[in-house]
Amino acid sequence: MLFDTFIKTFMTGAAIAVLTTGAMAQEVSLKFQSSDPSGDPNYQLYKEWADGVSEETGGKVSIELLPVGAVVDFQETLDAVGAGILDGHVTDTSYFAGKDAAFGLIANPVGAWSDPQQMLKFFNEGGGKELMNDLVEPYGTHFFGGTTPGLEAFVSKVPIEGVDDLQGLKLRAPAGLVQNIFAAAGASPVNLPTSEVFTALDKGVVDAADYSVFHVNQAQGLNKIAPHPVFPGFHSMPLIEFSMNKQKWDALPEDVQTTLEESVVELAQHQNAALADKNAKAVEEAKAQGATVHDWSDEERAKFRKIAIGEWEKQAAASENAQKVYDTLTAYLEKEGLLKAQ
Repeated sequence: MLFDTFIKTFMTGAAIAVLTTGAMAQEVSLKFQSSDPSGDPNYQLYKEWADGVSEETGGKVSIELLPVGAVVDFQETLDAVGAGILDGHVTDTSYFAGKDAAFGLIANPVGAWSDPQQMLKFFNEGGGKELMNDLVEPYGTHFFGGTTPGLEAFVSKVPIEGVDDLQGLKLRAPAGLVQNIFAAAGASPVNLPTSEVFTALDKGVVDAADYSVFHVNQAQGLNKIAPHPVFPGFHSMPLIEFSMNKQKWDALPEDVQTTLEESVVELAQHQNAALADKNAKAVEEAKAQGATVHDWSDEERAKFRKIAIGEWEKQAAASENAQKVYDTLTAYLEKEGLLKAQ
């Protein structure tokens, strides 16, 4: 398995250092809950990560990962981790947007990223990790890493080469920020459950849809009835956070903390590589079936991003923390040149 290779590679680096440094009286056993069901491929990936933690930390820490709802509801894990009911969670940060708009904005700033590596760089090198801890530590938790299930593709029955082609487009999008941004770009979004997307496209109720990553769209036959997908996508990519009870985090030796942080960095790269491989195969299959794949230029992506920022700004007004996310994120995008129309 790819993950076995990941474990072996990782053990030759940072994890080996753990075997020779630091000291703990006994292994610390932690219980984490995921926001995914046990049958989900992403859950299986995260469980393999959890199962490998004992080896990675030289037997100092072990993590049992439980599926969604095993202990508390998926929207309650933030409080449960802070209270010590759970030791940690692996979850979509947007589930806590009801507590503070900042969580929704940092979890999925629609239009911000055109590649998972852009998002991962923000969290690992661009201040995103520190920003997350400003948000979660008041709840008694500590963020030590993040990944993403990938940038969603965009399903369409008509060619969409850029922002101008969104004008008047009937599309399915979830309510909230996603719909608001598409509406600001000139589209006509409607809210439909995922179970109705295929039928709505097939019957012409909508001409396009925000649905899932490319290989999932392909597996479900969406690219056959809507043969003009946009890939890589330009809109939605959620953050999956790895956080644990702050007191328990602070009690870990520094070398173990570093190993856990680096293990999530490695996991994110492994997940991204696996997704890229699945998508590449799905793209070739879709093309063979007659689909035309459209890849927006950097200029068009920047246009959409600037429209999105106007909606981010409205969300930023909802709380002091949301404003801080907005300021940090837009400053980072500016620094990285991601706001410029090339």
